[in-house]
Order: sequence, then C-alpha cells, then structure tokens
Amino acid sequence: MENRVAVLAIIVKDRQSVASINDILHGYAEDIIGRMGLPYRAQNINIITVVLDAPHDRISALSGKIGRLEGVSAKTLYSN
Repeated sequence: MENRVAVLAIIVKDRQSVASINDILHGYAEDIIGRMGLPYRAQNINIITVVLDAPHDRISALSGKIGRLEGVSAKTLYSN
C-alpha cells in the first residue's frame, strides 16, 4: 500500500488522557515525521499536531484509537 502524508490534529480536554495518547503515538513512532504540542491555558485544553508518512490504513487506525479516548477529539487531513 502506498504511503500518504497526513496531519493529525488532536484536541485534549481531559488531561488524564495524555498518557494514553503518548502510549499510542509511541506505537506509531516509525510513521511520525514530527509532532508539536501546545497548551492553550485560556481554554484549558491541549492541542497536539502530528505529521505522518504512512499507509492510509495505519493513519486511520491511529486517528481512531486516539479519537476514542475520553475527552479527546482527533481529525486527519491527508495530502493529495
């Protein structure tokens, strides 16, 4: 399967989910080009962006696992 470049945007409202997010991301470390996390204290949330180069099904699986965590939302944008 052909690799795609994608950006995974993660909004964390429940800080207790951060450890689970990091564990999941660790499992996909070979697919991750880079990541950036920003605490947004004014809204009491954390914003994480992850740039990936992987097959579509792996990116989709990662997004799904993270999106199912309590207090977390995740959306993926794929390159053309």
